[in-house]
Amino acid sequence: MYRFLLTPRWWGINVFVLLAIPFCVFMGSWQLGRFEDRVDSHRGASEQAAQSRREAPRPLAELLPVNKATAGRQTTATGTYGAQLLVPGRELDGKRGFYVLTLLRTGDGKALPVVRGWLPGAADRAKAPAPPSGQVTVTGALQASENPGENGVSAAGGLPAGQTAAISAASLVNLVPYDVHNAWVTLNEGDSGMRAVPAAATPDTGLDLKAFQNLGYTGEWFVFAGFVVFMWFRLLRREIESARDAELGLLPDDGEHAASGTPSGASTPTGV
Repeated sequence: MYRFLLTPRWWGINVFVLLAIPFCVFMGSWQLGRFEDRVDSHRGASEQAAQSRREAPRPLAELLPVNKATAGRQTTATGTYGAQLLVPGRELDGKRGFYVLTLLRTGDGKALPVVRGWLPGAADRAKAPAPPSGQVTVTGALQASENPGENGVSAAGGLPAGQTAAISAASLVNLVPYDVHNAWVTLNEGDSGMRAVPAAATPDTGLDLKAFQNLGYTGEWFVFAGFVVFMWFRLLRREIESARDAELGLLPDDGEHAASGTPSGASTPTGV
């Protein structure tokens, strides 16, 4: 009854199943590992942020360029405030508002974007407090440049003059007449009565959409593996049932029907 398993057709089916199941399991395990790595990096980033608040601030030059190890670290920089911009559409504690971003011109000839605080409501330059004059020293958490369309950062263009959607050197270099550091700082304490903006997790370290995509892909690959097994058993069962029907003579003989001119599955009328 099971001799059909030795036919070329079933050899092909069996080889496909034997290759497909391990591949699906491997891919599902790999996607699950990616999700677990993101969970670990998210936990590590949170612990690092809490630890960084207790560390003594280090000079900006020692922490550049920003990476996963230096993002969120406390830093200090000295200079004079220059151009001031607003970053609209930013939420804090469930309320919508905007950041007040001021460029700190440091001694190395570049400007450091500094988020001095957050204000509720629509972005309005009249609401934003003017930056202190003269030389100032700022202390806050170092942050990596933002990418439009990620982590809630708006990718919309056509903003009014004096506003920017993303805090990044690529965006700011077109708005100010001097070079900008590829990083920014959020002050530990809001300036001029504004609320301080908490440090954000670096890209690819949080439980973002990509992390849950990895978890979804994990489920899909294991479902594929189960589907392959299900279809193999379904084909096997149909083949066995057909073999049994043939042994019992329940299958129609296509040759006889063709010779008599009677369609397969049709009965010959009696009494004619």
